Amino acid sequence: MRGIYYKEQDIIIENEQLKLIIGESCLTKGLIHKPTGQECLAVDEEIALFSITQERPYNNEIKLSHPNKRTIFQANRVRLEGDKLIIGFEIIPYEAIIEVKVMPMYVAFSLVDFIVRPDDYGGLKMAVPPVAEMRILQLPVLNRKNFGEWLNVSWDDEVAVNVLATSPYTRIDAERRKGYRVMTADAVRDIKLKGVGAALIVSSTDRLLDAIAMVEEDYDLPRGVESRRSDMINVSAYWSGNVNPNNVDEHIKYAKMGGFRCMLIYYTSIFKEKGGYRLNGNYDYREEYPNGVEDLKKMLDKIKAAGITPGFHFLHSHIGIESRYVTPVADHRLNIKKYFTLARELNKDDTVVYVEQNPEGTVMVDGCRILKFGGELISYEGYTTEPPYCFTGCKRGEYSTIIENHPRGQIGGLLDVSEFGATSVHIDQNTSLQDEIADKIAEAYNAGFRFVYFDGSEATNAPFEFHIPNAQYRVYKKFNPPPLYTEGAAKAHFSWHFLSGGNAFDIFPPEVFKEKIREFPAEEAPRMRMDFTRLNFGWWGFWALRTQPDMFEYGTSRAAAWDCPVTLMENIKAFKDHPRTEDIFEVLRRWEDVRAKKWLTEEHKLQLRNLAQEHILLINEDGDCELVPYDKIEGTAGGSEDILAFIFERKNARYVVYWHATGSGSLELPLNAKDVILQKELRCEPIPVVAGEGTITIPVDGRRYLKSSLSREELIEAFRNAKIYTI
Repeated sequence: MRGIYYKEQDIIIENEQLKLIIGESCLTKGLIHKPTGQECLAVDEEIALFSITQERPYNNEIKLSHPNKRTIFQANRVRLEGDKLIIGFEIIPYEAIIEVKVMPMYVAFSLVDFIVRPDDYGGLKMAVPPVAEMRILQLPVLNRKNFGEWLNVSWDDEVAVNVLATSPYTRIDAERRKGYRVMTADAVRDIKLKGVGAALIVSSTDRLLDAIAMVEEDYDLPRGVESRRSDMINVSAYWSGNVNPNNVDEHIKYAKMGGFRCMLIYYTSIFKEKGGYRLNGNYDYREEYPNGVEDLKKMLDKIKAAGITPGFHFLHSHIGIESRYVTPVADHRLNIKKYFTLARELNKDDTVVYVEQNPEGTVMVDGCRILKFGGELISYEGYTTEPPYCFTGCKRGEYSTIIENHPRGQIGGLLDVSEFGATSVHIDQNTSLQDEIADKIAEAYNAGFRFVYFDGSEATNAPFEFHIPNAQYRVYKKFNPPPLYTEGAAKAHFSWHFLSGGNAFDIFPPEVFKEKIREFPAEEAPRMRMDFTRLNFGWWGFWALRTQPDMFEYGTSRAAAWDCPVTLMENIKAFKDHPRTEDIFEVLRRWEDVRAKKWLTEEHKLQLRNLAQEHILLINEDGDCELVPYDKIEGTAGGSEDILAFIFERKNARYVVYWHATGSGSLELPLNAKDVILQKELRCEPIPVVAGEGTITIPVDGRRYLKSSLSREELIEAFRNAKIYTI
């Protein structure tokens, strides 16, 4: 059965998957997953399905009787009129109208309007009703094995319960309680009130994404499910901040060497920039693009012709402190974090700025002490917190802005300078500036890019749960065609529909690389699985001599364990200078081949999730992939940092894979030649060894494999006692 109807005094809402039972007092009496008969709610908690928040009481009688504070009024009655629920609340007089749309795989709730009677507010001259927020869903959902905090879904192997926004304007959240979470969907007056909605999905877990896909189609949302199901979602990327038409062939060469099928291009490759993000927002083409977007298109066509998909990495909500939006006249659409009103006229020569408001708590961080009045920026050294309130030690016309006289009563305030280096400021998301910047970004993207990275997405004004995904969405909507997938530096609920690739971690130096892989991406990956999303295991820097094959072997194998990609940050000079570049790129190539072929089994992935055990991906004697655990031999060659060696077992033999970290030479081992076989790869012909009296001497440069019938302990001891002779 599907529909909404009365059953005795209760209102029943049901589709093929769920039955929601609402009592006449608007308490939820049950939420049943119909195929299994499971109850999904903590039904004894007596939590109303809806509520209203006001900043204070406004009716005279209520104002006199109750505290004047921000107050939540719970729904206490409900009636059904067609496909609409008419909701009444405790104490306050007006009612809310909720439209219910019952679909096969979900039920949608939308705030349509309010019913306010002429005498509800007794002649008060005010906008009615005085709603700050309307909770359009409030469900005490029982805990299950998994909870995806981003998607807002509680699920296990059988059943999933999801409260999902149907527009960017809905605030979705969940509050942890003992044994359950209160899942909520809110319409917020200062964002959007009427027309805001949410979908309730209760389904078999294996059908959850199907249900979300239906919501996305019905409400014309970005197709997050389709993107997540694409083969492209697990493809690693070669990143460059300096690729251009003059050197693109060299970057293609290295990308193909590492088996990369995607190339992520930072905006600094295309547009002029300096000192962090100081020119961001201008989007002036570099000299390498004399014909602007046409030259960009040709370069992207060349990348695609090489079998590589190009992506665009940009900062969309940052405006450079030296861009045309800041100097010589600061744009009125830059965000102000804290507003101040001039208490006195501010003349051009004044170095003290008197304000009406107490500056208590205003930022004192270097580079961020910037006031904006009109189009002028003013720095300060300090301020007073007792009347008369003022900013002291002011420098006028910062960032070459034009110094002006400012009248008493002018409103300005603290400029929202980015915490990342203080080289950019944030856009006021309540203005048109984000759309203007989106047009510039889209012009570049539409030249031929196919995926994107939204960097700096946290750089918005509050409320962040709305502005962060909506700022991304304002840009996303300009892209043609829509990206195959996107990643981003920050996320909130609505961005689930387009940030199908999740986030990427920043650079981990070689000295702590493995530790940080364990600490951050390997920790987040299972959490992101709860949101039915992968992440990018990181933007990995490449340092000549310091980066080694085993580091990337560890990182990319842990990523593959969770069906996640990685990103290598190009460093052409380091590629050329590092003697082990070929080996490092071969590691990456093998794992990309494994991803493309979907070679890893679930058993393999479970093995790789053991963070304490390292693994190596071999190409065996038959030319096939083979995954084996291996362990580092500590103290190789008397503790030399130049020789790296790892031991493993397979096919009743012991192997040591070894290499010279920084150069080449030879290695003398206390072994007999008859006990070993040396190979470049397992499928290659043996390499001759130089036999001595009770010793062998073998070359040491790139990765080689020493096979032996000796015991593990004997091989380890031999490598510890080895002598190195460097060329």
